[in-house]
Amino acid sequence: MDTNVTDSAGTPIGPADRAGDEGAIDAVSESAAPSTSGAAGTDKAMAAVGTLAAGTLAAGESAEAAGTGGTSRTATATATAPAATATTAAHATAADTTESAEPAAATTLAEPPNRTRHWVRWAAFGTSLVVLAAAGAAWWSYRELDSNITTDTTAAAELETFEQERPTPIALDAQNILILGSDTRAGEGNRKYGRDDGGSQRSDTTILLHIAADRQSATAMSIPRDLMAEIPNCRRADGTRSTTQFAQFNGAFTIGGAACTIRTVEKMTGVRIDHHMILDFSGFKSMVDAIGGVEVCLKEPIDDADAHLKLDSGRQKLDGEEALGYVRARKSIGDGSDTERMERQQQFLGSLVKKVQSNGVLLNPAKLYPLLEAATKSLTTDPGLDSLKDLYDLAQSVRSIPTEKVQFLTVPRQPHTANRNRDELVQPAANRLFGQLREDTPITVLPQDAETESGLPDANASGSPSPTTTFTGTNAAVGMCK
Repeated sequence: MDTNVTDSAGTPIGPADRAGDEGAIDAVSESAAPSTSGAAGTDKAMAAVGTLAAGTLAAGESAEAAGTGGTSRTATATATAPAATATTAAHATAADTTESAEPAAATTLAEPPNRTRHWVRWAAFGTSLVVLAAAGAAWWSYRELDSNITTDTTAAAELETFEQERPTPIALDAQNILILGSDTRAGEGNRKYGRDDGGSQRSDTTILLHIAADRQSATAMSIPRDLMAEIPNCRRADGTRSTTQFAQFNGAFTIGGAACTIRTVEKMTGVRIDHHMILDFSGFKSMVDAIGGVEVCLKEPIDDADAHLKLDSGRQKLDGEEALGYVRARKSIGDGSDTERMERQQQFLGSLVKKVQSNGVLLNPAKLYPLLEAATKSLTTDPGLDSLKDLYDLAQSVRSIPTEKVQFLTVPRQPHTANRNRDELVQPAANRLFGQLREDTPITVLPQDAETESGLPDANASGSPSPTTTFTGTNAAVGMCK
């Protein structure tokens, strides 16, 4: 004889009611599972964390409600079974009573234990706390790095004023970034490299970095600081304006900062500058230290008091301080020219790029964070690159470029006819190079030992850009140690 299990109202419990209990358990599991979808930006990430926490609390309430309902039904079933047994005992045998009690006991055992529901609830809550803590740490790190970057709003305003005279971009998907190495002695960690002249500075190193539209190559063109160039009238720091002048190139940075330098480069090359970065001595040192130093091979020992550098010959790894001295040294190495120093800087930067790519720094957050921290602390950029997201997107866009396609060269130059201590452009080779950068056409850079007999680029006489034109330089695959 079968006895139906009833709820507190006496209504039989059917399959739909059991499905409701199981659905409550499923709801707990779904609420406990953390979301795996990504969030673009810090605000979205924190919103996702808030949603997860809310879902966890809801899961806990669902689990509690499910546990209470299950207990009520179990108790009711247990209470109903003896009542049914007592009624049957008045009209039947003891065997019928035993038969009625067994289904009721089976129904009680089939219900999930209340302790299981509580365990699921607390597991969901614990998971959300872990995710919340991790997201909070990530948010804090992001905000710290993001706030390190200084935005050059002054340059942006000056460039907007002279927008009408700036070159029109030709290859829209290509990127042209002007990298300025400031030799300022102002600021923490920079004073020991010389006297602080009231915060004045020059662009000790200037590199025009061209990133191809297809992101399959990058060309870094160095511009000599001693190159004579036409510097336009620029806004000085005190608000007055300078006059147009033909002067030493790095004087543009002293006169009007990044904006004046950008306008000078654009006037010289016809290349539209999309972004700029300014990095000081301290930032360069920290970046080298962040990746564990860079290996170099020296043909002869170096002892340069001005550069604070003393190195033995042979293979060795330079830390940040030594690397800074190495790229700054001039008088004690080779012929003491700025041209030779630029070649040494290019070789070192090539080795740095090679190490960053070979060590997987751009793909490993644990290795990338120290590099970003070092870079952002001493970095000034235009508004288009003044966030960590902007810099990360830029790094991601170039990380797949083969090292042999990361090329370094110096703009074709020679000693100036009026002053041998200054430089002038070699034409038409210089204009040919500028044309290739503007139009984003391939540039072939050959090592020093492949230089043509004249020591100048192997250019055709037409003066128009040509894929077969070659220039002397190096690439990141070569490195400094062979």
